[in-house]
Amino acid sequence: MSATAASPYVFDATEANFEADVIQASFQQPVLVDLWATWCGPCKTLGPLLEKVVGEYHGAVRLAKIDCDKEQALAASFGVRSIPTVVLLREGQLVDGFTGALPESAIREFLSRHVQPNAAADEDFGADEPAVAETPEQAIARIQQELAAAPDKAELKLDLAVAQMQVGNAAAAEVELDSLPANLANDERAKRLRGQLDFAHALKGAPAAAELIARVGRDPADLAARDLLGVRLLLQGDTIGGLEQFLAVLEADRGWNEGQAKKRLIAAFNVIDDAELVGAYRRKMSSLLF
Repeated sequence: MSATAASPYVFDATEANFEADVIQASFQQPVLVDLWATWCGPCKTLGPLLEKVVGEYHGAVRLAKIDCDKEQALAASFGVRSIPTVVLLREGQLVDGFTGALPESAIREFLSRHVQPNAAADEDFGADEPAVAETPEQAIARIQQELAAAPDKAELKLDLAVAQMQVGNAAAAEVELDSLPANLANDERAKRLRGQLDFAHALKGAPAAAELIARVGRDPADLAARDLLGVRLLLQGDTIGGLEQFLAVLEADRGWNEGQAKKRLIAAFNVIDDAELVGAYRRKMSSLLF
């Protein structure tokens, strides 16, 4: 079934239309590219979620679907090594991406970092639709106003630290975290945030996600690029994508950089607030180690 039958904002991308409908079109609006295959189970889970969320943006972003079996040259141009792989293009450039099947909430969060819905979206949402989540930027402005009115309310500082980290303001998040009283410094959210800050410090001077994705595409054995890409994906909210990169490093060379892949995975488990996911990836890590 053609993707174009599902939505006016979803279409099949081929070598014939890629330049016009994806590259050139991305100068007018962001284009999300879904690289998938009919035999891929996670692709079948992710595809409908992508179409649903993109549809809610009412044309502010379009979804280009590339069947990797039919369009092998296109898939190769993205350096695809595992599917599903999703990348976002703006003005002809890859600006972000993730691998693996994300839940709907994570897809929404991913797109919200780059795209603002058209006003028509608000008019078309029915009463039974979930409310649009507050963006981290909106949360920061709101919490700062609340702190101005109640500067001694320490819980707000933790809320602000979390929101700052969500938009990538690691330094600001660390300042707020360091100012917390002892009782909140041991809060589970604070502990997870401290772990995220450790990951952020590891990215100092690191290439952007697009460059790391390109490096891994050119050379899947570039373990340094995989390691840094895993950290970037994890901090950008693509938890599964980040963990998969760390697992790939561990599988390729468990002793690389003094066992850094194992250390990354253990550190990641401490910042992920999803016991089921952590359990699944602990088992995957163990299967490679023992």
